[in-house]
Amino acid sequence: MAFTVQFTKAALKAIKRMPATDATRVREKIDQYAAAPESLANNVTKLTGSDYIRLRVGDYRVIMLPDGTILLIVAVGPRGSIYD
Repeated sequence: MAFTVQFTKAALKAIKRMPATDATRVREKIDQYAAAPESLANNVTKLTGSDYIRLRVGDYRVIMLPDGTILLIVAVGPRGSIYD
C-alpha cells in the first residue's frame, strides 16, 4: 500500500532549517516509508494516546498521521524536543 505524502507548513519549515544532508536523509526515509511501509517497520512506532505514528531517522523524529491513502507529515525535529 503506497501513500501520497503531504506536509504541514511547520514540517516543511523544519526541514528547510535543518542541515542539507540531514534534510535529504529525512525526505528519503519519508518517501521510502510512503512507498513501502513494511520496509521501515522497525523504525516506526504508534504514539501512545493518539493516532500519530513516529518515524525514527537518526537523531530526528518525523511525526506522521496516516489517513487512508494520504500520509500527513505533521512535524519534523530533533528527538529531544519533537514531543513538546
